[in-house]
Amino acid sequence: MQVIATAGHVDHGKSTLVRALTGMEPDRFAEERRRGMTIDLGFAWTRLPGGHTVAFVDVPGHERFVTTMLAGVGPVPAALFVVAADEGWMPQSAEHLDALAALGVRQGLLVITRADLLDPSLALEEARDRLAGTGLADAPAVCVSAVTGDGMDALRAALDDLATALPEPDPGADVRLWIDRAFTIRGAGTVVTGTLPAGTVRVDDELELVGAHGPRGVVVRGLQALGEARPEVTGVARVAVNLRGTPREAVGRGDLLVTPGAFAGTDVVDVRLRDPRGAPADAGTLPAGLSLHIGSAAVPVRVRPLGADTARLRLARVLPLRIGDVVVLRDPGRRRVAAGGLVLDVAPPLLRRRGAAVARAAQLATMPGVADGAGELARRTLVRAADLVAMGVPRTEVADLAARVPAAGGWLLDPGAVDGIVERLRAAVDHHDAADPVDPGLSTEAARRAADLPDARLLDALLGASAAPGLVHREGRVARSATAELPAAVRRGLDGLRADLADDPFAAPSAERLAELGLGPREIASLVRARAVLRLADGVVLLADADDRAIEILAGLGEEFTVSEARQALRTSRRVAVPLMEHLGRTGRTIRTADGAHRLR
Repeated sequence: MQVIATAGHVDHGKSTLVRALTGMEPDRFAEERRRGMTIDLGFAWTRLPGGHTVAFVDVPGHERFVTTMLAGVGPVPAALFVVAADEGWMPQSAEHLDALAALGVRQGLLVITRADLLDPSLALEEARDRLAGTGLADAPAVCVSAVTGDGMDALRAALDDLATALPEPDPGADVRLWIDRAFTIRGAGTVVTGTLPAGTVRVDDELELVGAHGPRGVVVRGLQALGEARPEVTGVARVAVNLRGTPREAVGRGDLLVTPGAFAGTDVVDVRLRDPRGAPADAGTLPAGLSLHIGSAAVPVRVRPLGADTARLRLARVLPLRIGDVVVLRDPGRRRVAAGGLVLDVAPPLLRRRGAAVARAAQLATMPGVADGAGELARRTLVRAADLVAMGVPRTEVADLAARVPAAGGWLLDPGAVDGIVERLRAAVDHHDAADPVDPGLSTEAARRAADLPDARLLDALLGASAAPGLVHREGRVARSATAELPAAVRRGLDGLRADLADDPFAAPSAERLAELGLGPREIASLVRARAVLRLADGVVLLADADDRAIEILAGLGEEFTVSEARQALRTSRRVAVPLMEHLGRTGRTIRTADGAHRLR
């Protein structure tokens, strides 16, 4: 299915055209049919000769209902722009075009209606001039008469071509369904409708309802698309969702159904401004108070100019926005579209210090308005992986980033900030040690605060990512590493030993290999004193945490195990396994059984 919205001046035949295409009445209210004027959103659908199913969102054309028009076209990927041959271009033609241009709509058709009343060539030529410079400048044009049927076959063929050209959305995308209607059906309860741009909704899905009354969990009781019950619906689609246990008064137009946890609500965003023709808009000329339109929502905002074409918007209510979203800013007092806005940041920093706004404007000038995980991490230093997803960074990109940067507890740390944070932490350790040399090092919590980290688990990731931190985190303290005081040749030997044992931590190097690394008895003794290595026997050396790693592996062998079974599990030789088991016994990590086997304590 594809979904297309109508647009154009009042009484130019939008509803008549939809009626002729679908055989359905898009005007739902008796008053609309009596007055011959659409006052609310209408919906109809048809199957085209080429096989595509197209649903239409019919919008009102009167200037008093532009907010309703924006609610209809907001989530829709294409437009059917209608101009009457006998009236030509009119004021609401211009505002509807401005709205579509601000939304970035680039797919659609230009339809000249009432071709039976007047030669459509003049209206077509004028409309082409008006569309120049917008995303619809090259839209195919069709002249029709819904009364006589002239041109309708050509229109259906053009709609088939348009439906073919529209991109296929991702069925696995996060659900963000903007609600444009909410009503009650006897025996079923609350039903909401909207245009699903991407993703999949299924019966019994748990979703989050985001609205003026705050977020709440809801369950999908039933689904319909094109008037038929469905077990699931995939975007793009017009969909009706029956919500279980949700009172009608809890939901309305402008609310959303979203995938739980996939979006972070925000009431402050930074945007890049464009005029309706796509040129940079002057932020300084905008009124301080405007109305922001996205999807089916209309929210008052306060505008704070930052750069020449960037601004901070403070919303009157929280919305689940993402980087790259496109919004329309409308001046309701002057009844005009003031600008379009590309969302650059949904969690912008506070601007408290002198010069902060100027610095922020310079930063915004470099931001592309595309959710980039590495870029966001570099700007923020620390960010939760889940927050990157909520900003709009694809999950696969976030997972790849988490594997490449220091990470712990769901937090990601910018590699470029590691050395600076370690230096700050080292200074805090040195200051403490100078004041209290009897108790060297900082407690884990004190070190976390000194490094300004949100989670103590990041300390290990931080120190592990530093090229030469000179600090260790052990036994609940962060202290100066004894290895930092070792001669450079010994540190190089230790680095070589770590590289050798990276993939096989229990493959103790031979005496010849230790000699190649420059690690003789004296050097190994210094490393033992620095607690950097574990010497199990003469010539049998592993890294300091080898016993802990061995216990983790041996725990999977069952209640009792032999030295041979331990050797196989650790993928090592008897030369290593025997002294390692003796070490574990001496340190109380294992005990011997009556029959000579071993058991973990």
